[in-house]
Amino acid sequence: MWRSRLSCSSPSVCCNCPHWSCTKKSSRCSRATPSWSWKKTARRPGRCHSTAPAKPPRPRPPQTPTPQGSDGFEGPDALSEVAASDFGSTERDDWENGTERDDFDGIRELPSTSASGSNAAGDDDDFDPQERRRSALSLSDHLREQLPGLRLSAGDAAAVHVLIESLNEDGYLTDSLEDIAEPLMAGMDDEEDRDELMSRLRCALLWLQRLDPLGVGARSLSECLSLQLRAQAPSPAREVALCICQDHLELLAKRDIKKLMSATGADEEVLRQAQTLIVACEPKPGRPFADAESHIIVPDVIVQRSGRALKVTLNPDVMPKLRINDLYAAALRGGKQGGGSGLSTRLQEARWFMKNIQQRFDTILRVSKAIVERQKAFFTHGEIAMKPLVLREIADELGLHESTISRVTTAKYMATPGGTYELKYFFGSSLSTEAGGNASSTAVRALIKQMIGAEDPAKPLSDSTLSHMLEEQGIQVARRTVAKYRESLKIAPANLRKAL
Repeated sequence: MWRSRLSCSSPSVCCNCPHWSCTKKSSRCSRATPSWSWKKTARRPGRCHSTAPAKPPRPRPPQTPTPQGSDGFEGPDALSEVAASDFGSTERDDWENGTERDDFDGIRELPSTSASGSNAAGDDDDFDPQERRRSALSLSDHLREQLPGLRLSAGDAAAVHVLIESLNEDGYLTDSLEDIAEPLMAGMDDEEDRDELMSRLRCALLWLQRLDPLGVGARSLSECLSLQLRAQAPSPAREVALCICQDHLELLAKRDIKKLMSATGADEEVLRQAQTLIVACEPKPGRPFADAESHIIVPDVIVQRSGRALKVTLNPDVMPKLRINDLYAAALRGGKQGGGSGLSTRLQEARWFMKNIQQRFDTILRVSKAIVERQKAFFTHGEIAMKPLVLREIADELGLHESTISRVTTAKYMATPGGTYELKYFFGSSLSTEAGGNASSTAVRALIKQMIGAEDPAKPLSDSTLSHMLEEQGIQVARRTVAKYRESLKIAPANLRKAL
């Protein structure tokens, strides 16, 4: 509860508020103690009150460097465990028919600790331990690490901590302060206490929005961009950019130059400079930290070039090192006259389990080799040379059930000279061509991306134009299909790609 975390015996203390409405004449209010209370005092809600009328402290600079270390408000690190499943009897037919349980999928989530992985990191001249540490932090961890540098009281830091926990993955505060305060007000009957809590949260929001990355804690795209622009040096272009972000983002999205010039009173040159400033801002401050929330991908299969051929091997880091203890196995064999039939059954089940695990990886390798053989052109020319491929083709070639191929290619990854891909990536639907052949949907997406990348920014290609261009190359694709592929590539429509 808010009361239990933030209350103390101190009857009064300044809320350390960065707001301009502070009753102190200094640039910021002073602190008397690092704690605060909900006890009633003769003060007006929403105001800062100081118990120390001494000379105010020197104002702090607006930018606070990120301190090293952790703060007192960060909870213990969560420890993730892979729960071991109960293994019963398994049969060889389960694997062939695609009905076996996949009990080792969690293995690929563990980072590689092999010597080869360590050497690879050590040979990288650009390896930066600090940058790697930063990229491994989540957004909330990164924000918490900065709290000690603000030198906030315990109550203020806890209020900022509550807002940090309310941020979404993009760094936005999607819930209103009233909604955030509602569960914290449970049991608060005094109206003054409620006003005090809201005042705390409003002050905490201002502190949060001063942290790195700039724009964090914004409640809208307009506010996010404005926070980043205000941190830049004053200039006519910045003022126009602020005006656009606050009132005319829709006109900017439509690339309506005339209306923007009329609304802002700026000439075309200043307007272009303002657009450059806006484009340089990060619309999603939490995006650089998104990778920290995802699992580390360790490939199951490695593809390497060996002359003109491609060599496909299993990654030894994902293969469990399982063996049966010879001492216990010998003891079971020597004690058959006793009542050890139950243990003998468990020993046989362990042997079946190890055999099925080995067969599982053998199947992954066979499927991977079949994929590489069918998609040789991809490894030479890239996505644009991808061929249409369906699960049934590989299943028929290897004599396996189609569901087995589906499971083997899901959440299994292949490291190639051009990057790491999920095995399912190499499968895709086909589109007919004028020559009577088929084109892979992946290749068509790559072709659309290539066409858009080469377009004139002043005259971007519409979906209809792209459809006609593909038809000229012998690929029949409807306009709606082009739009679907474009959206899957996260490419904006033509009217939003047009340059000012």
